[in-house]
Amino acid sequence: MEQRENVALAAKLQEMADLLDAQGADRFRVSAFRHAAEALEKLARPVSEIIADKGTTGLIQLPAVGRGIAAALAEMVETGRWRALDRLNGALEPEQLFQSVPGIGPDLAHRIHEELNIDSLEALEAAAHDGRLKHVAGIGPRRASVIRAVLKQRLDERHNRRTEHGARPSVAQILDVDHEYRQKAAANKLRKIAPKRFNPEQRAWLPVLHTIREDWSFTALYSNTQRAHDLSRTRDWVVLYAHRKDEPEQQCTVVTEHRGALAERRVVRGREGECLSHYATDT
Repeated sequence: MEQRENVALAAKLQEMADLLDAQGADRFRVSAFRHAAEALEKLARPVSEIIADKGTTGLIQLPAVGRGIAAALAEMVETGRWRALDRLNGALEPEQLFQSVPGIGPDLAHRIHEELNIDSLEALEAAAHDGRLKHVAGIGPRRASVIRAVLKQRLDERHNRRTEHGARPSVAQILDVDHEYRQKAAANKLRKIAPKRFNPEQRAWLPVLHTIREDWSFTALYSNTQRAHDLSRTRDWVVLYAHRKDEPEQQCTVVTEHRGALAERRVVRGREGECLSHYATDT
């Protein structure tokens, strides 16, 4: 039983490596998952036991396992799923994930996903911090504060969080990736996946980009939320996932603004002030 657990987790890491390789991701990132999978297959002690004993710190001490892969293994042990893998397979169900947070039921989980266009607990926590969450119907400042506290505790336990507070890719990097993604998607130069949500014909229509900016690795996809489909914004709203070596994944959304000083500009939601400065400098 113990060995089967590690073999099953290693198979998930190999599956991620295969997907990233097929979708044109950086070869070093692909190799990292393959090497970690090989290390798990040789591991005598079950991963769940290591987590119970030492948390993700114990996993990081294993060969070829950094903080990012340790967080992924902890997520799989805790939930039975790996959202990053589900995303690239087109099988992600963010609303089920949000319902795991006390105080968030099915209707509220749906509104959070549709209105904020987020699909991870890290992104939910960021929205609680920067004020976006309290504007979702049914969430006021008090409930947002409670959700923020719950998420902090949960994510602290799972991720052994980064010490450099607020480390994130620059607006310039995000907008450059957004430009590359939309340009290559329009030219039909990207691999496509068939998302299971809002895609009854199971057509492979959703382009995926993996790219690098300095020490950040990015994955970009068009938004596949009900709201994006209803507003005909599936080819406008771009969701980006970014991570640096051994750090938790971060998420943001880039859209075309239609009002104010940033009208007709591409804007990173939640970082509009930085976008204003970026465009002012750029011109």
